[in-house]
Amino acid sequence: MSKPELLDFSATWCGPCKMQKPHLEKVQAELGEKVEVKEIDVDQNQSLASQYGIQAVPTLIIVKDGEAVKRFTGLTTSNILIEELNKVL
Repeated sequence: MSKPELLDFSATWCGPCKMQKPHLEKVQAELGEKVEVKEIDVDQNQSLASQYGIQAVPTLIIVKDGEAVKRFTGLTTSNILIEELNKVL
């Protein structure tokens, strides 16, 4: 069984994306090896962004066993992310 991934679709020019970073670091610190947090720059990975239907950044998607199970658009706090990730662990 693969561990869940938290995909962070963001862009270097995006202010809220910069504000999202400490929340992602807290998720990684709290859940550690149980979850893989991946930052994806939408400008450099347009095909992946299009595959997931990204309309706005930041967009965060929890992926479990290759399937997107939960999606957040806009700045999302670490508490919400950790709570949702714990549901799929």
